[in-house]
Amino acid sequence: MSRNEPFESVPMANDHPDQVVSLSQALLAPRLVIEDTMPVLDGGTFAAKAVSGQPVQVTSKVYSDGHDQLMVVLHWRQARSPHWHALPMVAEGNDLWRAEFTPVELGLHLFSIEAWIDPFATYCYDLEKKFSAGVEVKLELEEGRLLLGKGAERSTGPLREQILALQARLPELAQDDQVALLLEADTARLMTEAEHRSYLTRSNEFPLDVDRPAAQFASWYELFPRSITDDPARHGTFNDVHQRLPMIRDMGFDVLYFPPIHPIGKQHRKGRNNALQAGPDDPGSPYAIGSHEGGHDAIHPQLGSREDFRRLVAAAAEHGLEIALDFAIQCSQDHPWLVEHPGWFSWRPDGSIRYAENPPKKYQDIVNVDFYAADAVPSLWLALRDVVVGWVEEGVNTFRVDNPHTKPLPFWQWLIANVRSQHPEVIFLAEAFTKPAMMARLGKVGYAQSYTYFTWRNTKQELREYFEELNQPPWSQCYRPNFFVNTPDINPFFLQRSGRAGFLIRAALATMGSGLWGMYSGFELCEGAAIPGKEEYLDSEKYEIRPRDFTAPGNIVAEIAQLNRIRRQNRALQTHLGVAFFNCWNDNILYFAKRTRERDNYILVAISLDPHNVQEASFELPLWELGLDDDADTLGEDLMNGHRWTWHGKTQWMRIDPAYQPFGIWRIEKAH
Repeated sequence: MSRNEPFESVPMANDHPDQVVSLSQALLAPRLVIEDTMPVLDGGTFAAKAVSGQPVQVTSKVYSDGHDQLMVVLHWRQARSPHWHALPMVAEGNDLWRAEFTPVELGLHLFSIEAWIDPFATYCYDLEKKFSAGVEVKLELEEGRLLLGKGAERSTGPLREQILALQARLPELAQDDQVALLLEADTARLMTEAEHRSYLTRSNEFPLDVDRPAAQFASWYELFPRSITDDPARHGTFNDVHQRLPMIRDMGFDVLYFPPIHPIGKQHRKGRNNALQAGPDDPGSPYAIGSHEGGHDAIHPQLGSREDFRRLVAAAAEHGLEIALDFAIQCSQDHPWLVEHPGWFSWRPDGSIRYAENPPKKYQDIVNVDFYAADAVPSLWLALRDVVVGWVEEGVNTFRVDNPHTKPLPFWQWLIANVRSQHPEVIFLAEAFTKPAMMARLGKVGYAQSYTYFTWRNTKQELREYFEELNQPPWSQCYRPNFFVNTPDINPFFLQRSGRAGFLIRAALATMGSGLWGMYSGFELCEGAAIPGKEEYLDSEKYEIRPRDFTAPGNIVAEIAQLNRIRRQNRALQTHLGVAFFNCWNDNILYFAKRTRERDNYILVAISLDPHNVQEASFELPLWELGLDDDADTLGEDLMNGHRWTWHGKTQWMRIDPAYQPFGIWRIEKAH
């Protein structure tokens, strides 16, 4: 029995397990098996993530009964293109097949796998074994001649002529030369083209979402434009931000992120330190979006005009920075939508509206929309989509989304796909500190990046387990972690009590641990003053204008700049993937490697987690990963200061003094 029509490789099953499989079902079931294909999320329900210009490695288990040789081919295309690319997969042993392709275009891609039994490859495999063993192959050579004839019968044009020419040459050659001709690569190529693909089996088409490189590698800097002023009584403007661009660029950042820049409501406006009553000069929280001056598509008039914003976007681009905006869907009680679209909100029986809560936190100054209210579907969804597209048209291609886990997943899946279908360069970052399943799901429905639990991982065991988890499926295929070291909402306990060394520790962990990291303005000044007992800043900038002297003594600006420079110069550090932990006999020192798959860029990182005391340890160089013996010499370079040396052997010793620098970052190479 043979087939030349493809069919899906799916398990033979009944809707009712207690029924016997029929003969017709068995006859139509695929003979070849294609399973465990990667990268695939939830059976292909969601798109795995990829980056333009970077290879995508596809693997699959493909096998059949018996010992016939198989041909396995990877097919891929950009979703909008009808043209499929084809690439043979390579057998890795134990039924595992592998191939890789490099997408260039952004947006949705599809890939699938085809496999079939290859009679000529099977014939060549057996012929070579017998001939090498000295077995008589006269009959096998006749079988080869007949196979060439069948190949010619299935072919036309030049292909047919070339195969017939090969068949005609066989009788003229000595036996050894006939074997050599049949086993030649060109002969196999011609017969592959002529093959009718017995038992052809095709997998499902699996989606792949291709982002631009900034979705995987970027350094974010967050600031409040209103605080770029030298006087807390004077509201900062977009024009004031221009003066900060060179320093932000020189620190090595490439994304400049603003909290909401929209008009701020006055009803229930919060005062300093989240006070329920605001003073006459209190600016309010920018997350209370909307007033008579406009809503999510408007700009706070004290920040400047729309033309001022456009000039800032252009100026930032000249400094290698792109502007990211906050997409926070909540509204102040002054938002125009409450009057224009009251049906988009849920009202209480007494006619009042419920304000937002996240116990024990209360946000009396904001209210939330109701995505499934009768009047909100689909008008609210479309209005929110139009808000995003409007800012994209102003030159904004990156959005940090506030609390996306509190909004419907179907909304995000639709909105992100809808926006990126026209603007595939757009990146969405999910600010979701919630349960792991929801965080992963947000990545699956389209978020390119996500905030993480990194902020609360402090011990060696916690950090190692978290880094390793992010490097394993499904997380490695759906979730790109952005290691923010602090935010206006989160002043971690560790930073409140660890001093300058603690800020350097967290900066090193973030910059070396992930291709994506971020910091909120003031981190470079080691700001850690907190409300006692809370992970909240004292005199929070969310509720007041806060000028800073960014050159104040004790700052870590130079160290941050060098960390970002190291990241740019080493490909291994431009992703959270590729991490491995090795022996370091001190529980206060986190020691790991970040390396490329080819091992041509190999970085070792040792970070003391103790900001107060000197830590020492013996540790192992991973010489085996470089193909070296335990007594080999390797070249080391300290990437923070440029010092170079030669290491002798596998076991080494380190001493880390937090008063000097609480970490070491070394590039290691084979000694030549």
